[in-house]
Amino acid sequence: MANPVPAAIDHLVVAAADLDSGATWLEDKLGVALAQGGKHAAMGTHNRLLRLGSALYLELIAIDPAAPAPHRPRWFGLDDAATRARLAERPRLLHWVARVPDLDAALAGCPEALGDAIELARDSLRWRITVPSAGLPPLGGLLPALIEWKTDTHPAAGLADTGCELMKLEGFHPDAAAVRRALAALGLEHALAVFPCERDEPVGLAAYLRTPVGLVEID
Repeated sequence: MANPVPAAIDHLVVAAADLDSGATWLEDKLGVALAQGGKHAAMGTHNRLLRLGSALYLELIAIDPAAPAPHRPRWFGLDDAATRARLAERPRLLHWVARVPDLDAALAGCPEALGDAIELARDSLRWRITVPSAGLPPLGGLLPALIEWKTDTHPAAGLADTGCELMKLEGFHPDAAAVRRALAALGLEHALAVFPCERDEPVGLAAYLRTPVGLVEID
């Protein structure tokens, strides 16, 4: 039975080994400048942002070398050795985040474990978000982290419109049926197109963005 709590894509998570070099790579690819973000003291990370809609954005995130290591694994698998090796090659689309009005209700209706619901804050923003105890995104990043904003204004509303828009989000997983069932339980079956892949093929995401330089794929 589908979860009656409505949900929507909130933001895409692109990670880089280094924030400045990652921003240069992404800006060259998209043909637009990223906005300054901030620091996440609880996770030891910092970010930059790009508006994709009135309530949708792209987050470029990296470990903050000036911040102390957190007491738990960082979100989005940033402490994972294999993930770090991939990020050493180039920035990657690691995960996506879905917005829900009631995080506890959404978690109760999901057949897959999405992690602990933790409370975080940055500047004037307040939110609750799911973070797995080991830090690794569920089902290889195909199931989203869930976020419940505790502020009235969405972060994307304060970002400049650079003409970028998310056109499609795709995922690839050997157990595509399990991913689809979990997405349906969250009311997100139309947010991510899931395709099966072989066991020896990489699990991952691909986003297609309309930009000033044309259609761009980020994976």
